[in-house]
Amino acid sequence: MTFFEQVYALVARIPEGRVATYGQLAAMLGRPRGARTVGFAMRRCPEALPWQRVVRADGRIAGGQADLRRAVLAREGVPFLPDGRVDVGACRWTG
Repeated sequence: MTFFEQVYALVARIPEGRVATYGQLAAMLGRPRGARTVGFAMRRCPEALPWQRVVRADGRIAGGQADLRRAVLAREGVPFLPDGRVDVGACRWTG
């Protein structure tokens, strides 16, 4: 299984209402310095994945369609901080 496929398999497991960070996913896959590579994988992810559930370590939403991602996360019950970032501490998925 390629690294990208491993990323996709892990992202598929993130439940509704939870988020994971790029760095967290990289570390879970044995590449603690691989956050950028996870980001590259997410740019090419299959449509069926819950791609909106992967955010930056500080809770910012990266990549395109930020407004759509924010809306989907809000519908899923993901909490946000007053400055608009995801409250990662309150909804981090631990795998």
